[in-house]
Amino acid sequence: MLTKYIVQGGKPLFGEVEISGAKNAAVAIIPAALMVDGVCRIENLPQISDVTLCLKIMEQLGAQIRVVNRHTVDVDCRRVHSTKTSYDLARRIRASTYFIGALLGRFGQAEVAMPGGCNLGVRPIDQHVKGFTTLGAKVVVEGGFVRASAVNSRLKGANVYLDVVSVGATMNIMIAAVMAEGNTVIENAAKEPHIVDLANFLNSMGANIRGAGTDTIKIRGVERLQGGSYAIIPDQIEAGTYMAAVAATGGQILIKNIIPKHMDCITAKLVEMGVEVEENEDTLLVRRSGPLQRANVKTMPYPGFPTDMQPQITTVLSLAAGTSLVTESVWNTRYRYVDELKRMGAAIQVDEKTAVVQGVDHLTGAPIQACDLRAGAALVIAALAAQGRSEISCVQYIERGYEDIVSKFRSLGADIRSIDEPDEQDQMTAAYG
Repeated sequence: MLTKYIVQGGKPLFGEVEISGAKNAAVAIIPAALMVDGVCRIENLPQISDVTLCLKIMEQLGAQIRVVNRHTVDVDCRRVHSTKTSYDLARRIRASTYFIGALLGRFGQAEVAMPGGCNLGVRPIDQHVKGFTTLGAKVVVEGGFVRASAVNSRLKGANVYLDVVSVGATMNIMIAAVMAEGNTVIENAAKEPHIVDLANFLNSMGANIRGAGTDTIKIRGVERLQGGSYAIIPDQIEAGTYMAAVAATGGQILIKNIIPKHMDCITAKLVEMGVEVEENEDTLLVRRSGPLQRANVKTMPYPGFPTDMQPQITTVLSLAAGTSLVTESVWNTRYRYVDELKRMGAAIQVDEKTAVVQGVDHLTGAPIQACDLRAGAALVIAALAAQGRSEISCVQYIERGYEDIVSKFRSLGADIRSIDEPDEQDQMTAAYG
């Protein structure tokens, strides 16, 4: 069966929405639980397909997973019996790379399938490999797997300088170094909130990590990590997506369960565009009643404007008065969704890493197709703002990172529903048995 979203657009959004746990933190913290010698309780897990896949990989490795409730699991890795991940599971998710660092750091060896996830162009793992090698591991890539082994079965602390600011490499090296012998320093480290969350998780289990959230992270290796409980931070990008949605459609929503400081880079740009944002302790009140104004956006590492919000903000700018420029400095092929927006009447021209966005009076509903997670979220926003009916296919990308997106938007007054249709294989089976 294929799932599609049917959206009747043109309605402003009103109400309250609660933000789920951060996807980008969860998919690193779950593999990092392999480092823990005991029962580890992880709370505020988002109910998304990427988390489900991570937990399945953990079970395949021998971890015991007990579901406490919808957003809480207990993970016990004391009986892990394998250091090789399932090829079929690992290749479906980008975050499978974190299993390399965790297995290597805990057991001294790892065999993990090359990652999958959204197709955003070449995603090299050279900085990950550089870090593992500097810590004393031998790493080879062959047969679709990354195979890593530590000399003398334990990594050794070292100074690692990242040639580029890489979120994934920063987190992976940090996981691997937690139980390495001696001290590790990661320089030119990424500073995103989910890196701080991963460090806080590991520290709560007995790790010794300092400096997460700065460009220099210092790790003193420990002999073991013990069990404990940890709650994942709210999802910055999910919150930003709902902020962008009310900017595009108009209306007023209260966004709950957030850390407002994490939203500053997104808030500032929306305010520049004419959106009103009121900040409270753990909520943002976002409203838009007047016209949208043009703005220029350039994606940057945190605390700059996040690349994961680029498709959503470009969609909003397609409805703003005047000409806006969007510059993507992280991924080379993140504009593939633009052709879908053009089907809806957007006026956007892409020249390599820059999109020239000429605001239009309105978008018109159309059949459109998600090509990756954040592009899919942007198309939902476009459909909600458009006049008429849209049909969004390939929504499995969206459900990789957004929990209950249909019901959350419905609670805000949106006319959106999910339908299941037979795919070609279903139809062949029905026809020929």
